[in-house]
Amino acid sequence: MADLTGMESLQKALAQTNSTHRLSSAVDNVDKIIELLTAAREQVAGALDPHTTSLTITKLQNPTKSAFDAVHETMQKVSTAHRKLGKALDKHFPLKPLPSDHDAMADHSALINRAIAMHLLREGQFSVASTFIEEAQDDTAHDNPYRRTQPEGTPSVDIDEPMDEDDAEASPSVAGTSPSDGQDLSSLQSQELQTRFSEMYSILQELKARNLVPAIEWARSNSTELETRGSNLEFELSKLQYVWLFKGPAINGLPDDENNGRAGALAYARKHFGRFQGRHLREIDRLAGAMAFASNIPASPYRDDFAIDGAFSEVASSFTREFCSLLGLSAESPLYIAATAGALALPQLVKFITKTRTKGTEWTTANELAFETPLPARMMYHSIFVCPVLKGQTTESNPPMMIPCGHVLANETLQNLVKGTRFKCPYCPLEGQIRDARQIIL
Repeated sequence: MADLTGMESLQKALAQTNSTHRLSSAVDNVDKIIELLTAAREQVAGALDPHTTSLTITKLQNPTKSAFDAVHETMQKVSTAHRKLGKALDKHFPLKPLPSDHDAMADHSALINRAIAMHLLREGQFSVASTFIEEAQDDTAHDNPYRRTQPEGTPSVDIDEPMDEDDAEASPSVAGTSPSDGQDLSSLQSQELQTRFSEMYSILQELKARNLVPAIEWARSNSTELETRGSNLEFELSKLQYVWLFKGPAINGLPDDENNGRAGALAYARKHFGRFQGRHLREIDRLAGAMAFASNIPASPYRDDFAIDGAFSEVASSFTREFCSLLGLSAESPLYIAATAGALALPQLVKFITKTRTKGTEWTTANELAFETPLPARMMYHSIFVCPVLKGQTTESNPPMMIPCGHVLANETLQNLVKGTRFKCPYCPLEGQIRDARQIIL
């Protein structure tokens, strides 16, 4: 709990630094100084009277000094905020050698480089990612001049086909052999991959400005894939657009015409809600019923439907999740999750290793730790499933399998039940064929 509290305090300090102390105002002031100097230069160059030059320079002093003072003040605040954050990091993560003689990731530099490059691409840092990939490839070529290079003209990545999460984020080795660092990173230099992420950030920027149209158009163009995944993103965006129009120009700032206000919302619903009636008829009825209470929505039974304080941030998160899922990626950067989880687990790991060394003992199991890592609920991705027949946990080699009737069994249990190609569920009278069983990820 103490480690979680420490991490939360660090996250708050970082969020405060990002939200309250930015260099954008300093950049604006520098631009202002440049404009003042440029204007003064033009006046001096065109002046015929030397007194005009003197007057121009005199008038320039005060605004220039004020702008320089503002830049200095902003830089001072940013520097102070960064020092405070640095002190917080030093307090919670003091510099000391890890009590471990083995670097578990030393043999996986290709995977680490790929994870870093993918994180930079996901964050929209395309130029930084490109530089990192080039330097990582140069380092690899220097370390191994005999490595096989990728032939010219070989396509780097087919973005039209969804990438598997493991392939996209880690590109794991096959049969104990790791892929070439150069080949592993070159696939991330795809211009189309960068274009996709650029599109995502462009739409997110519009959502931040409360413009839902680009997101709705994207969801509409990908409606088949989204519906296959059981996603309601397109309807949630359309519903929010209806509410946003309903509130009228005084709230949404859109033009005061027939496409805005209650009339605009009703016209929008008639045009776009028909295709959602099969799955969302009840919600559509509520939105339509709110028209009768339009003069006093806050006191009506529909006030929750029209409370949109956090709605735009919620649909932005949903959009990011669905956009990444269509690329075969997780909504959050795996590098960020791994680094955060590692920071939470590190103090206990250090403490455990120190104590085992003191007692002269050693944990010999390779794929698990001797203690539970206290991670927050949002980082719990893999639930434990206990097979009701075997009474034991499923593993990577014995995964959980869902059979046609909906019951879930361990793969070993299912194989033991098979007679020929058919089996009978031990919990209901239904029978099925082994080919209809599907492995599930909990």
